[in-house]
Amino acid sequence: MHKKLFSAGPATMLAGVLCAGTFMSCHKDKSPAAPPVEITDALKKDSLKYLMYQIMQVTYGDGGRSAAKGLPTYYWYSSVPQLDPLASKYADAKDLLAEMKTYAINPGTNAPYDHYSFLDEDGTITNQLMNGVSEQNAAANPSKLGFDVGFGTDADASKVRIFVKYADKNSPAGKAGISRGWEIVSINGNTSFSSTSSSINSLYNTLTTSDNVTLGLKKLDQTPVTITVNAATYNINPVLFDTVYTVKNIVNADVKVGYFVMYTFSSVTNNKGEATATKTALDQTIAKFKAQGVRQLIVDFRYNGGGATTTAEYLDNAFAPAAAAGKLMYTYKYNDKIMQNLAATKLDAQVNFAAATGGMNLDNVFFIVTGETASASELTLNNLKPYMNVRLIGQKTYGKPVGFIDFNISMYDNAHKPVYLADLYAINFETVNANGNGGYYTGIPVDATAKDYVNVAWGNTAVDENLQQALNYISKGTYLDLRTSARISAAASNDLREAIPNMVTSGKFNGMVDFRLSKKVAGL
Repeated sequence: MHKKLFSAGPATMLAGVLCAGTFMSCHKDKSPAAPPVEITDALKKDSLKYLMYQIMQVTYGDGGRSAAKGLPTYYWYSSVPQLDPLASKYADAKDLLAEMKTYAINPGTNAPYDHYSFLDEDGTITNQLMNGVSEQNAAANPSKLGFDVGFGTDADASKVRIFVKYADKNSPAGKAGISRGWEIVSINGNTSFSSTSSSINSLYNTLTTSDNVTLGLKKLDQTPVTITVNAATYNINPVLFDTVYTVKNIVNADVKVGYFVMYTFSSVTNNKGEATATKTALDQTIAKFKAQGVRQLIVDFRYNGGGATTTAEYLDNAFAPAAAAGKLMYTYKYNDKIMQNLAATKLDAQVNFAAATGGMNLDNVFFIVTGETASASELTLNNLKPYMNVRLIGQKTYGKPVGFIDFNISMYDNAHKPVYLADLYAINFETVNANGNGGYYTGIPVDATAKDYVNVAWGNTAVDENLQQALNYISKGTYLDLRTSARISAAASNDLREAIPNMVTSGKFNGMVDFRLSKKVAGL
């Protein structure tokens, strides 16, 4: 039971509860039954701290309870000193995790590698990513209204302007007609949008976690409208927009260019193995492109924080050339102890492309990226680089070459029934592509820079610099010089608004999680 970690008192009680509820080796056949223990909030907190620490630093065996069955799962476990997870300085498991994340230091930045790991204490993220469902009743779900916003500058420096960055078509906001580029001019009657950090975060929390909100908006044509959005549970549709352009290529021939925007990587199959709304939306989009003979593809990941690795693989298999079929897509790198015992863990060493790829016969694939492009979306483009022409437009990506195995943490009550505590997302692996390239902790640089104007509709080739860069390359073989004074003047005259980065503390998921590995670990 690793008693050396604990002092007497609450720790002894916790150890007793865990033994009584989880495995027989903790008591002899003739021992009296353990007395009933009340499952209090304090006991749940202690149990979560203990089990989280065990899973990360000691064992995956039996959900962190049986060291004989497992190995430490945390990618940087060797950097973390022995800690007492029940020490009073840790008010809860989040405090303990926050300290554990500080020990592994990236020598290139002199900052901790791990600014990614987190606890999902109500299963909201897991349901979104695994099943493609955004839940209405989750306490602080930043997706239950179904839209996100960007903050832009105002003529008065003490104020900000707020624009809709996107709205999921299936969400309450999407069904209400709210669309990218609309300006929010009032929130529940409030029209004073101060530029202070506290005010901006308060406004953002109201917009993204409220059960309902009444918005005064201006459409792209400046028509005013008032809409009340009520939270609801909905099936996520990650495809925000898609279209096909016809442009002249470098030899003046017509060429079909497919373009689509994807904001999350919810899984293509749910926990029952069934196809999700995500897969349906992607199937329809890709089928449209193939039917129209698309040879150039623009994939817009500017707001895509990642998600399920299986969705990244689905896209890679759809886009990859026939020459990639059956070949290495990417390799996993786990911590040293798991790598030394990989066969025993039954974890995968690598992922290969499908025996037959999607057959799109693409000449180029352009990815529009920003500092919000993270993890599974970075994985997608990195996997394709060894096999085809991959070109990046926009701004340097977020930088997350590592991923999660989802550990569902539960304790047991007196009737030996599980009591859910949290889902642990602590970094468990790193990925590299077929050429061994990865390690992009500071982001992946772009081939051509472009600004993200948040008050511009999807697909607007007249003013969206990202689309202009891609289409100019297809037509002329070169990127545009967007630093010219003429373009700066044009932006000013059109009142184009660029989102100010890092304005809010977002509750959105940034990462990649492999639920297949989660199932394998849970079965051991």
